[in-house]
Amino acid sequence: MAFVRCLVSQTQALLFCLRLVRSWKPDVIVGFGGFTSAPVVAAGRVLGVPVALHESNRVPGLAIRALGRFAQRVYLPPGIRIGGVGAAATRHVGLPVRREIARTPQTAARAALGLEPNQKVLVVLGGSQGSGALNDWARAQLVALASEGVQLYCVTGLGKGHDGAVELKTKTGATVRAHFIAFSDRIGELLSAADLVVSRAGAGTLAELIRCETPAILVPYPQAADDHQRANAAFFERQGGGIVVEQTQLGRMHDEVLDLIFNDWLLRKFRANLQRMDRANSLDLLLRDLEGMTSPPADPAHVQPATA
Repeated sequence: MAFVRCLVSQTQALLFCLRLVRSWKPDVIVGFGGFTSAPVVAAGRVLGVPVALHESNRVPGLAIRALGRFAQRVYLPPGIRIGGVGAAATRHVGLPVRREIARTPQTAARAALGLEPNQKVLVVLGGSQGSGALNDWARAQLVALASEGVQLYCVTGLGKGHDGAVELKTKTGATVRAHFIAFSDRIGELLSAADLVVSRAGAGTLAELIRCETPAILVPYPQAADDHQRANAAFFERQGGGIVVEQTQLGRMHDEVLDLIFNDWLLRKFRANLQRMDRANSLDLLLRDLEGMTSPPADPAHVQPATA
């Protein structure tokens, strides 16, 4: 019964997209994966509109794998290929990041978020579905982290807890605050304020960590489709942006955090590696390539001959 409902909804979506594409007459259609992309990509194929697909994870999803052979362009992470998609159609481009997400001076970022400028800052990002285990870990580590002088800023996810701050003491009696917030639209400031991030390994989060040059301990979400977060995290670790801790090993995370967050030499090394990873501007590369796809070929009659 579920299959029948899916088939009916996809057919309805295809008919809607056919009407939409005929009405708007786009120069190109870009899909970013998931079955929501399938109807509009199929409509573009039927109506002769160029189609491009973008996959941000290092394990391409089913929709991208199935639709890739019908696309004029498939954008993939470095080193990834899809069977049935030729080299001429493949481009290796990272996930574009919004321009406002960029590294800012750490002191200014901490002041904007109400953080003490001279204490270490650990940010915890659990995402949406994967936030429970990391939220629980953060709450369990409050006192231990504060006693070492580490400020905690945990983005819990909507519906995962109430916003608020807790004041605790270091071993020397100084005050340390731990912040819990359901959602943040200031991710550039948040990552710039952090010395270290504990996070899941979704492609969007990794792109933001790279852009803001923020070292991380990644905890891949075990239930992610096709286990793509483990592949994302492994690549990030190989490139020298941080380390990976499996969810089954959260018991050792406290020691890993303290070993890293007070190792300024290693944090600088991680940041230098992240800066190297961000040399190419994915958005500019993608837009230039899309413009090339949609530009009409030069008319040979109007091409001026070369002169000696």
